[in-house]
Amino acid sequence: MSLFGKIFGGGGKGGKGPSAQEAIQKLRETEDMLTKKQEFLEKKIDHELLTAKKNGTKNKRAALQALKRKKRYEKQLNQIDGTLSTIEFQREALENANTNTEVLKNMGFAAKAMKSAHENMDIDKVDDLMQDITEQQEVAQEISDAISKPVGFGEEFDEDELLAELDELEQEELDKNLLEIGGTENVPLPNVPSTSLPSRPAARKEKEEDEDDMEDLQRWAMEAM
Repeated sequence: MSLFGKIFGGGGKGGKGPSAQEAIQKLRETEDMLTKKQEFLEKKIDHELLTAKKNGTKNKRAALQALKRKKRYEKQLNQIDGTLSTIEFQREALENANTNTEVLKNMGFAAKAMKSAHENMDIDKVDDLMQDITEQQEVAQEISDAISKPVGFGEEFDEDELLAELDELEQEELDKNLLEIGGTENVPLPNVPSTSLPSRPAARKEKEEDEDDMEDLQRWAMEAM
């Protein structure tokens, strides 16, 4: 029986091996068990160390026995540390393998779906279909262009004659404007005003009065002295 069979309880040669999920769950349970054993051993080590310190001067025999038990517990603790490291590595490898398996399974499922979708497709038929679509689009564009053209219902006009008539209308309008401008030459201009310009504003007069008041004030001050 293989190592996995011994650990996980596998059957004989014809027995089906455990799945990745089952193995991962078993390894996690083993990790929990060993972690609890670690905690137990750490408490035993602390207890034996206290016992050795307590009997160090009173009972050397008991102190030595406590130290021997402490050494055995520490050895077991180191072994469990190594075992946990191995189990953790194995669990991570199984988890990665399980993830890769799921990824490959989904990729295979997608590949089958794509193959099924393309099963009834022929590249030549696809090309013919695209050509038909292009032709129909061109036909639709031609129809739209034809519909958008103005319809004269049988009436046809010479564009040159229409342009000549438009030039005549513009020339008539120009001549009319020139006549209106020329008629304004005989209009008499307004007479030049004969009245004199208004005198300077009253502000200057007020300024002169203020200067006279200042001169009176200075003269009064000189007389007072």
